[in-house]
Amino acid sequence: MGLRLFTWPRAAFFLFACAFGFVLTAPLPATAAPFTPKSDAEVVERLPATADPAVRAVESLRRQLAAPGGGDRTALRLEIARRYFDLAMAQGDPRYVGYATAAIQPLASTAANPAPYWLVLGLIQQYSHDFDKALQSLDKAAQLDPQAAEPIAWQAAIYMVQARYKEALGECTRLVPLAAPLLARGCTAYVQASTGQLGPAYADFRKDVAEAKGVAPALLVWDHTRLAEMALRLQRPADAEAHFKQALQLGVTDQFLLGAYADFLIAAKRPAEALKLLADWERSDILLLRLALAGKLAGDAKAAGWASQLRERFVDAARRGDRLHEQEAARFELDIEGNAAKALDLARRNYSTQKEPRDAEILMRSALAANDAKAAQPALDWLRTSRYEDPALEALATQLAAKGATR
Repeated sequence: MGLRLFTWPRAAFFLFACAFGFVLTAPLPATAAPFTPKSDAEVVERLPATADPAVRAVESLRRQLAAPGGGDRTALRLEIARRYFDLAMAQGDPRYVGYATAAIQPLASTAANPAPYWLVLGLIQQYSHDFDKALQSLDKAAQLDPQAAEPIAWQAAIYMVQARYKEALGECTRLVPLAAPLLARGCTAYVQASTGQLGPAYADFRKDVAEAKGVAPALLVWDHTRLAEMALRLQRPADAEAHFKQALQLGVTDQFLLGAYADFLIAAKRPAEALKLLADWERSDILLLRLALAGKLAGDAKAAGWASQLRERFVDAARRGDRLHEQEAARFELDIEGNAAKALDLARRNYSTQKEPRDAEILMRSALAANDAKAAQPALDWLRTSRYEDPALEALATQLAAKGATR
């Protein structure tokens, strides 16, 4: 099998997946912690014949790596690592990140690693919330390959997670001569929609997407999911759902799309549809949380079991000192367990590293529920200074101000 290092469809698939908490904070289930194989020959997974073709493909590459022979072993290791990382992002199974780490580990001491090494290393580092090191690795990748768009796109995504909008916009500008036009425009629109220009950003980007030709399906998934989120903030739920459905019709496995649409359905009091959408997705904590929320709302018999699974996973993660799950854990404590104090503690710690709208929302809701309005002050400060437009967050801010917080 020939190697295809980092083609555009792949880059488009995960370009801004990390720009929302779902995948960048992909939690570590108790039964699926990252596992680093001791050698290239070690069997990491025995798969049924009907397994995902993407999994079968990477296992074929692992067999090539374990077999004696020549060839470009560095390129093979990098291809394996990236494919495993992509699987972790798409499926929510962090074991694949452990496999990716193992694949590139022997390259760490190499004097002159190529740009793809620093790219993959940066992706693994951002997955673990080591954002400073991730930015350094991605910058190294960009320096070694000045024509590569993907390291720049990921840097923009990390800056968005950190609410560093000026830096994010700068990376979007760097993308213009390097990336497909729709990719660069989407990057800029995403920043603009987060900094007081929601209406124009939505209108312009919607037009761009409608007129674009020959766009990779994975990139279109990102486009329509972002447009759906913008439409919701503009209080246009019918348009939002149309975007969600257009994204689903593209047939690309994407955790954020599934989670975002499930949240839409749950908020619209349509839990049965959310349960159908997420059927058989228990392996992902992100989506298991939505199953538990929808199940509770629908009175589904499986709801208690889903909640129990999440409880065990979060307890185990806390025991390991793992902090990658705190946004989801806070929502679980608030909306499933009804423990406002614990939810607030988790939400505050989460907001110290991630400052996206979803992080702000759970902090604000938890502070209200715990009757500690001032605990949400960092989120209120972000809402004011960023000029982020969202009626739901504005309503929470008004409630918090009435309880003593500063708008």
